[in-house]
Amino acid sequence: MAMKLHTLDELTDRDIGPIGTPKRDEFERKLADELRAYHIGEAIKMARESQSLTQEELGERMGVQRAQVCRIESGKSITFASMMRAFKAMGVQVALEMKGIGRVAL
Repeated sequence: MAMKLHTLDELTDRDIGPIGTPKRDEFERKLADELRAYHIGEAIKMARESQSLTQEELGERMGVQRAQVCRIESGKSITFASMMRAFKAMGVQVALEMKGIGRVAL
């Protein structure tokens, strides 16, 4: 008996719902948010490593524990405020691009 293989799209449609349904839209939004948080965390990690800082040293500059820096870098506990505090602690200027507004340096 041959095993039927399914594409990721088929499985997603079956388990979450087709594109355009509320459940699928919510899933896609959460996935995009998690990917953004992961990429921001990676940018913080790269900036920290480029300055040869440990997580503990960055935490001291930010006023948080090393474990919090670890969560931020993994994208699991990142807020706008924590992102800005991390970059500020390392002296990294941040520029954000907002739809309809353009690029803003912070």
